Amino acid sequence: MQEIDSTQLIYAVDLTGTFVFAVSGWLIASKKELDFFGASVIAFITAVGGGTLRDVLIGSQPVGWMADLNYLVAILAGIVAAIFFKRLFEKLRKTMFLFDSIGIGLFTILGLEKTLSFGLSPVVAIMMGTISAVFGGVLRDTLVNEIPLIFRKEIYATVCLSGGILYWLMGILEVNADLQIILTIIYIISFRILSVVNNWSFRAIK
Repeated sequence: MQEIDSTQLIYAVDLTGTFVFAVSGWLIASKKELDFFGASVIAFITAVGGGTLRDVLIGSQPVGWMADLNYLVAILAGIVAAIFFKRLFEKLRKTMFLFDSIGIGLFTILGLEKTLSFGLSPVVAIMMGTISAVFGGVLRDTLVNEIPLIFRKEIYATVCLSGGILYWLMGILEVNADLQIILTIIYIISFRILSVVNNWSFRAIK
């Protein structure tokens, strides 16, 4: 029963992350004043870019969103939500940052779990979790002519890496599987928010 519950939780995390990143992508595209088609492409790439690269690297074919149309539904729902609640999102302080933080927390877990299910090592799983979380954002920022967050001084990919290590350590300690997932997500989101609020960053190379 525990395995079934965990599988269902991972699936819910995956769809939620897809929705959240679609919203994030649309909001940023809207800020850049792209047209409907352009904004939709950015939302789509933000939502599935990282997961697509991960699936290709670990040999999962077809990639997730091609095998399950619920991912496309989640992206469409994210676009609709961003359109109809745009003014509400704009009134909320740092909405795009919040959605991005939630997204990397959810997708780090997804990448970890999927990679481990393919029998790959925890080290590779942590790397794939990070790729799942940040690569969609890298593509999004590149396409809208922004320097991707992963290449800035901000603590971004490091949050995902440390979250992956925490997840692995809890697995060694045999923490309840669902609790392991939830605590890691909370850790990543909280660490990311705290790093920005407190202006934590790495030194730029000169």
